[in-house]
Amino acid sequence: MSEQNWGKRIAYLGPEASFTYLATKGLFPNEWHIPYTSIPECIEAVNEGKVDLAVVPVENALEGSVPLTVDYLYHEASLYVTAEVMSKIQQHLLVNKKYADDWEALEEIYSHPHALAQCHKYLYYNHARVDQTPSSSTAAAAALVSQTEDHCIAAIANESAAEKYGLHIAQKNIHDFHFNHTRFFVLSKENTRHAIVPLQAQPKTTFMLTLPTDISGALHQVLSVFAWRKLNLSKIESRPLKTGLGNYFFIIDILADEEEPMMRGAMEELQALGCAVKSLGTYFTYVTPE
Repeated sequence: MSEQNWGKRIAYLGPEASFTYLATKGLFPNEWHIPYTSIPECIEAVNEGKVDLAVVPVENALEGSVPLTVDYLYHEASLYVTAEVMSKIQQHLLVNKKYADDWEALEEIYSHPHALAQCHKYLYYNHARVDQTPSSSTAAAAALVSQTEDHCIAAIANESAAEKYGLHIAQKNIHDFHFNHTRFFVLSKENTRHAIVPLQAQPKTTFMLTLPTDISGALHQVLSVFAWRKLNLSKIESRPLKTGLGNYFFIIDILADEEEPMMRGAMEELQALGCAVKSLGTYFTYVTPE
């Protein structure tokens, strides 16, 4: 089958059966899903025109923002968010089927750093003496476990990874808190939004901005720009500018369309205050079935 017949090319943080893959498949079930081994590779694939879109994790309910995604979008890429996917995350302890009956003699546990952190309490109270090794994704950890039979190791990953790589689920739902969800951004070079997301849903716009320097109350002034216009912020977070201690940029999510008159006025006022503003565009949220 030719590339054209596959439809759009969608990069995702792989391999197959990763949480990002499940989010990608949920939003784009009939497109061409192309795995990459890192978030920067996914983003650069869009930048360089190798793919049409990329799906990358941006925030987890337990561990907060994914710094690599946020920082790369600010410092390295000029892309837009065309949709957002919200997925429930269930972490399981997976072992090779060879060790299904004696998996408690674990020698090492592999997973993505965020997944390890999401299961911190479980690991501390149950496997405190077992080494934890980061991997590029939960699915990559599962693939490694499936290929290792000479010693007992485990992966923290989802049920789809267990099925894909033929692993035994030693323990289910080992994440520390029940409400464990992750946001994924769908990135494009074009400032568009996907019609597949219901248009009656709440629009959301993401700004990245730096404050004017050496001005007392600068952050208060920025927040006032949104407050008097009654523009609701769902998130504000600072990240290092990487230019020196105490230098930050802010990522702000606003529950409004950037084309609304109040939002256009907010952008103009922010620039008049001396802020450097980068808009990632307006998008809608798609929630994958649980």
